[in-house]
Amino acid sequence: MKSIFPLALAGIWLLVAAGPCRAEMPVLVLNDVNAPPFTTHDNQGFLDAVAGEAFRRAGVTLRLVKLPAERGLINANAGIDDGDLTRIAGLDAQYPNLVRVPEKLLDYEFTAFSKNAVLPATWDVLRARPIGHIRGWKIYEHQLAGAPLVVSSDDASQMFRQIQLNRIEVALYERWLGLSLLKQEGIKGVYPLEPSFAKREMFIYLNKRHAALVPKLVEALRAIKAEGLYDRLYREKVLSLAATDAK
Repeated sequence: MKSIFPLALAGIWLLVAAGPCRAEMPVLVLNDVNAPPFTTHDNQGFLDAVAGEAFRRAGVTLRLVKLPAERGLINANAGIDDGDLTRIAGLDAQYPNLVRVPEKLLDYEFTAFSKNAVLPATWDVLRARPIGHIRGWKIYEHQLAGAPLVVSSDDASQMFRQIQLNRIEVALYERWLGLSLLKQEGIKGVYPLEPSFAKREMFIYLNKRHAALVPKLVEALRAIKAEGLYDRLYREKVLSLAATDAK
């Protein structure tokens, strides 16, 4: 009988030459309350690129889901999902199962929008008027506590429809997200009020079972910034919106 030993050796050599089988990277699911220009349905937004690359360098594939802001935090804290993409610092006090990645992902410009372009953008003035915000945006929920005429919406499109229907006078949102939505939906006669209320650093939060990933993501985000990739993507995907509007 012909020996099969040489064939066995040949098979082993082929396996060694090919190297170990590369396992697919694990997938983490984070809630995303953003919209263009930060995230888009085809994953071409600024944060799609930056966060996606940071997670890739940390050895994980990032997948974003769209849930209402409050529901996203509850799911992340409960471990139903793996985290939340963009939140202000300090939420870990209210949601103890969340761990913040302490390298900022981006800055949010918290801004009021109104048909009344000369309305003073101060809390004392705006709190007394019909005003809307997105449910789960903690910075606005805190500021509007006790205000008499507050309308909460589940998403930005719903909130801006309230302005168009004159059900609210002011919508509280993020500057770039708001400008992009106005342009995308062809809404005329609604303006960002000056100045913005605040410019806040926004962070990734992970459920505590993924705490080991935190230093890897910090290192990846810092490297992306040091390489100049972060600034280039911000110019191309965010600041280009202002340049387009100026034409």
